[in-house]
Amino acid sequence: MKRSLLILFIIALFTNSTFAQSAPIYDTLSVGNIKQVVSYSGNKDLPLILFLHGGPASSRMKQAAVFSSDLQKSFMVVQWDQRDAGRTLALNKSTVPNTLELMESDTYEVITLLLKKFNRKKLYLVGESWGTVLGFKMAEKHPELLNAYIAFSPVVNQTKSELILLDKLKSEAKEKGDLLAQKELNTVKVPFENYEQIYVLRKWMFDYDGHKFSESDLSVLKTFLEDWSKVWLPTWNAAIRQNLFVQLPEIKCPVYFFIGEKDFQTNFNLAKDYFKQLKAPKKDIFLFENAGHSVLTEEAKEVQRIIIEDILKNTDK
Repeated sequence: MKRSLLILFIIALFTNSTFAQSAPIYDTLSVGNIKQVVSYSGNKDLPLILFLHGGPASSRMKQAAVFSSDLQKSFMVVQWDQRDAGRTLALNKSTVPNTLELMESDTYEVITLLLKKFNRKKLYLVGESWGTVLGFKMAEKHPELLNAYIAFSPVVNQTKSELILLDKLKSEAKEKGDLLAQKELNTVKVPFENYEQIYVLRKWMFDYDGHKFSESDLSVLKTFLEDWSKVWLPTWNAAIRQNLFVQLPEIKCPVYFFIGEKDFQTNFNLAKDYFKQLKAPKKDIFLFENAGHSVLTEEAKEVQRIIIEDILKNTDK
């Protein structure tokens, strides 16, 4: 089914579209001095698997059945709307600035509350894009709480990733003699100084990938990013300054990477290079030739099969 290019962009970066799904059970947890919403789908007697959505600020709850309907037969699947996202935002806004350290603290608190609620010692942790920033921190600091850490479209050195993308787009603009693209791309700095720079970089990324935006969609997109940046730009810039090649050479729990080989937002080659050097008691990488940044939903059926047949069956519970 074809969607507007604006929706395609939001799926790829901020993911908050609607798909049909079976009715989950919602719960409200007290986390970080505010109320935060989680949903449960599956059997409470099965292993726990917690998803950390991307964005930041991009609930996956409305899409959850797309990438978890099969998982629900083998897991208790937990979706969590982080502060200032989805159902948590609808319930209450964050009372303090959303720093990277605060988001990490929230993640740890959610994990410990879930383990206590379901009487477990460990759970499976899944991070997607921005969610992998939080997931890597949990794997680094609390590997004893994880059966395994599963990273989709991992953020490993996002400053370099954004610079590779910027250089690629500048080169393509020069080859095409696209003076407007060259002029706009020359205004972009990494880490980003403002929302306009993110807007320009993502606009031309989609344009040169064959997904040109209409003028009306561009206007909506720009407004969306302006509002988003007021809350999240400092947090995102703090995240992209991290370099896991240097900061996290080893993880002491099983680790699995899922990567789309058309992903230029979290550069797939950087992710593969980091995986090669990463030390872990058990690790594996799953590559998808025709997928991009949203490999979790683009390859949902195969992703679930791998998690059930290759990861769950071969990881200590």
